[in-house]
Amino acid sequence: MSLTIRRAKPADTKTVLALIRGLALYEKLEHEAVATETDLNASLFAANPRVFCEIAEWQGETAGFALWFYSYSTFLGRHGIYLEDLFVRDAYRGHGIGQALLGHLAKRCVTEKLGRLEWSVLDWNEPAIGFYERQGAVLRKEWIGCRLAGEALERLALSANASGAP
Repeated sequence: MSLTIRRAKPADTKTVLALIRGLALYEKLEHEAVATETDLNASLFAANPRVFCEIAEWQGETAGFALWFYSYSTFLGRHGIYLEDLFVRDAYRGHGIGQALLGHLAKRCVTEKLGRLEWSVLDWNEPAIGFYERQGAVLRKEWIGCRLAGEALERLALSANASGAP
């Protein structure tokens, strides 16, 4: 029984993309997974990256990943971590890998004196919800996620241009 968690390297780009696609398939969101290796390489391995990825290896095989970035709480006056994606391949579930990835990020939060570790979970994903609750996570049902993308994002950007906003 051997688990290693390490920072992703440029040579892992193809693997990270495969994990993202595995997560998209699980979440029934394959149609939204349009990232390419080029996109990931530019984001994860830029001179000053704004997003980071941890790879979990079980007995030398890639088992899962956590993709995250720093957030900020105006209420706390401190940074935190926002976990964008956490995924463990089906064949490796039940070995504590998801818990280890979350623990790895929690340790980073404590070490760096960050205020919180946050993420979102789909409301139908009962196994994940149960897992997160067992880790001590509080589901914040009073908050509703918002997103602007595609045409709506472009429309709003155009309206800002029309109003003379920089």
